[in-house]
Amino acid sequence: MHFKRIEELRIDHDLTQQQVADILGCKREVYRRYEKGTRTIPIDFLIVLAKYYKVSIDYIVGK
Repeated sequence: MHFKRIEELRIDHDLTQQQVADILGCKREVYRRYEKGTRTIPIDFLIVLAKYYKVSIDYIVGK
């Protein structure tokens, strides 16, 4: 599933993919696949991103 907003949020906060990967504790390539929708992002990572960006998970997933 592709969540376009994780890329938009990262760019809006002037972060690199590597910086977000470090926040999540994963490799940059893994995070890149989350942004492109070729790998499903785990719910616990969505929770971390929602807290970090101060948005709801519903916002991230486009609901």
